[in-house]
Amino acid sequence: MALSVLIEECVDVFNMHTEISEALDLSLDVGVTGDGDLPSCFAVTSLLTASVAAVGSAASTLIQALGLTVSQPTVTVDRRFASLWAARSIYPIGWELPPVWDSLAGDYRTRDGWIKLHTNLSHHRRVVLDVLGCAPARDAVTRAVRQWDGDTLESAIMHGGGVAAIMRSPSEWAVHAQGQAVKSEPLIHWREEGTGPQRMWSPTRQRPLGGLRVLDLTRVIAGPVATRMLAGFGATVLRIDPPAWSEPNVIPEVTLGKRCAHLKLNEREGFETLAALLAQTDVLVHGYRPGALDRLGLDCSARRALNRSLIEVTLDAYGWTGPWAARRGFDSLVQMSCGIAHAGMEWAGRTEPVPLPVQALDHATGYLMAAAVLRGLIAGVRGDGVRSARLSLARTGALLSSHRTDAPTARVYEAGPDDFMEHVEQTPWGNAYRLRPPLGIDGTTIRWELPAGELGSARPTFP
Repeated sequence: MALSVLIEECVDVFNMHTEISEALDLSLDVGVTGDGDLPSCFAVTSLLTASVAAVGSAASTLIQALGLTVSQPTVTVDRRFASLWAARSIYPIGWELPPVWDSLAGDYRTRDGWIKLHTNLSHHRRVVLDVLGCAPARDAVTRAVRQWDGDTLESAIMHGGGVAAIMRSPSEWAVHAQGQAVKSEPLIHWREEGTGPQRMWSPTRQRPLGGLRVLDLTRVIAGPVATRMLAGFGATVLRIDPPAWSEPNVIPEVTLGKRCAHLKLNEREGFETLAALLAQTDVLVHGYRPGALDRLGLDCSARRALNRSLIEVTLDAYGWTGPWAARRGFDSLVQMSCGIAHAGMEWAGRTEPVPLPVQALDHATGYLMAAAVLRGLIAGVRGDGVRSARLSLARTGALLSSHRTDAPTARVYEAGPDDFMEHVEQTPWGNAYRLRPPLGIDGTTIRWELPAGELGSARPTFP
């Protein structure tokens, strides 16, 4: 069923897809299957469906642009599977995934409201405890936080190199300088990078990104979701992390289909290896804040000198303009800042923050990043020059915030045996089932040739 005939049934997904289609400058025609919505006052399932559909539409257009088919292949998205993948896609057999949250992470009452402390990373946890000056126990943190005004504590933690966010209402965010900056930004900010000879990879109708080299410098969820999706189309994805980096709660989820290597970028050998990789890369996906690569000696001009045809797609948390353009953040923190958690609280009739039922900003932004990569490849194939793109969690949040719903058909999705791919995935932690993809493209197989793996388990080279 074409998206254009689903206006009455799926008005939110239609409207969101219209904005996404304008951001990608693509004519989209996608079939939507499945039903139901994740419980929220926002159209969460519609956002996930529309962002997955954007990937499918861009891939279908690329397949035609490459001359692999006369007409664009048909694309279908399953709303239920789009929702399931945003929760998790891996189901261990005889072992358990690590906890999603650190024991100290969560929402705490301040003297004047609520604040979310994000302590999943050890250095962020350390900053929180140093600022609060308390023992690493939840009851001690609770007592300490109650002695602070929220804005003062948020500022102290951010200044110390940690991450936190107080709960703001939608109206407070609307008049906040950063809220206004985000509202004025495009969903996808495109940059024309000039011209360069695009290296032709080895595309086929079945595996349209076969042989495409993707260098992944992203972490946690949004960026890794983007590169995981590209790997599903056959791209060769190499993920680079510093040796000390660890995020065990998401690694089994987001390293699917990738080779993962370690590099010390602040040492000469690591820097030279990265520079050599950039020269060989077709697509660079990164989440460094503004100026971070510049300080390494790899500013935009240096990257262009290494590789004139390099397509770059990057993201940040709070947007690319405004006073918070360089602010550290994660999906759960952006939800607190931009009014989503406050709106959820009022909708649910609760007295504490109510976030989205899944990390929808991360997953939707990740899919939009993958779609932007595909759109950049289309431009290259058509001879339109090199295009790069920037996205942010906060701007995706603005798109979601403009689509409120009471989710009358809300349901909690659960996966069953019929929802998994046929083969069992053999991971370093044990065997696991993996969900079937939420996206279907006629004549194209979305599959991952490598199981999820440990960080640093491969050499920092493209095979």
